[in-house]
Amino acid sequence: MIDTARPTARPEPTPRRLGAAAPPAEPLEVAARRRRRAGRRRNAVTDLLAVLAWTSAAVAVTLWLASPGSHTVSGIGGWLTDAGIVAGLIGTDLVLVMLVLAARVPLIDRTFGQDNAIAVHRSLGKPVLYLLLAHGALLTLGYGASAGTGPIAETIALFSTPDMPLAYLGLGLFVAVVVSSLVAVRRRLPYEAWHVIHLLSYAAVLVALPHMLSVGSVLAHGTWQRVYWIALYIVALGLIVLYRFALPLVVTFRHRIRVVDVEPIAPGVVSIHLAGRDLDRLGARGGQYGVWRFWTARTWWHAHPVSFSAVPGRDRARITVRDLGAGSARLGRITPGAFVSLEGPYGLFTSRARTAPYLALVASGIGITPVRALLEDTDLRPGEATVLLRGTDADQQYLWQETAALAAATGSTLYAMVGHRATSRESWMTEDDVRRGVTLRSVFPRLLESDLYVCGPRAWSDLVVREARLAGVPEHQIHQERFES
Repeated sequence: MIDTARPTARPEPTPRRLGAAAPPAEPLEVAARRRRRAGRRRNAVTDLLAVLAWTSAAVAVTLWLASPGSHTVSGIGGWLTDAGIVAGLIGTDLVLVMLVLAARVPLIDRTFGQDNAIAVHRSLGKPVLYLLLAHGALLTLGYGASAGTGPIAETIALFSTPDMPLAYLGLGLFVAVVVSSLVAVRRRLPYEAWHVIHLLSYAAVLVALPHMLSVGSVLAHGTWQRVYWIALYIVALGLIVLYRFALPLVVTFRHRIRVVDVEPIAPGVVSIHLAGRDLDRLGARGGQYGVWRFWTARTWWHAHPVSFSAVPGRDRARITVRDLGAGSARLGRITPGAFVSLEGPYGLFTSRARTAPYLALVASGIGITPVRALLEDTDLRPGEATVLLRGTDADQQYLWQETAALAAATGSTLYAMVGHRATSRESWMTEDDVRRGVTLRSVFPRLLESDLYVCGPRAWSDLVVREARLAGVPEHQIHQERFES
């Protein structure tokens, strides 16, 4: 356990101080300007990716509008049919965008962040589902109105059309994927069941393709529309194959990672020490995570997104895992020698994302792992960084001693905030700290000139980030990595 002591006098009350260094005499303007330029480049690429995503949907509709026959609308049936076609074009395009966002493309990860990409991927799920349902319903009503038949009769007729049963199957699979991703449903599903259902999204895309190419004249042979859609499918599925399957296999066999030791460091928490070949060439930065699969009889079917808790060396790496469920609990019982496969490293929770002259790090619980690695991997001047570690009790002080040693070596200031959260669930601090009037700005006097990195349980870290925003910290200076509590 780390010894704590009261801080020296400051303008505002602060938590207990573990170590300090005088701030530098001059602001770190040169480094800050370089980081701001890098940040502007990342923002430009992010904006470009967003524009390309929506442009792809606009191009799909434009190509259809430019095709012969798209303007010969007659009657309510024609209007319903055309509305259904537009909904289907936009919905299918956005499905492919979702696949690209989930493909873990390095360019997207470096500029947008894989966690942000997955957040957008999830946010598109329900709108895309509504568009695809509208596509099916409007076409059924439109065809029925034009033929003078009812919806049920028209649905039966569509089922007898070649490739349409596959289209209905694809829609059903996508419904299952979206429903399983709803928060209320996902919490009740074992991870393994949810993961298998989610893989159905690939099948849904594949089985829907034949009806696009064969039914009707929308994507007729010899049209630019057909070329465009085939190219979109090749790009989206090609990125999935390359970055979700082929590249991880190459990484795994190139580096030959194995477990060499499983070290208990606290109740329910273990550090897994790994050995491999040329692990420093993984390109892992402090703060990043990998998706790990441990090839034992009890764990091979479960992939674990876990942060590096130390920067990998030439032949050594380490991750630290807390027992948060049946899958992660099994990792504490892995025997040395187990073969390990890796996807990654991923994540923007690194010093590359910095834009400000100072650094503020806040970690709680197992959220210490990326923060400790980030501190190790960042070139710091004395007084440039301040670290706040939060824990309920001594059992939650994972890797605190190592972090304190790194802070001392870099001339950083380190604080500890130990105790149960305040009665008010709107506070991320202890009751004692609330009574003493501690604020985020009292812990980090240069908060507005700092990049703030926050990692910990989701609800807790959201409260820290909310206070930072209320204090006036610009959005681009806030970097958040959230763990399930």
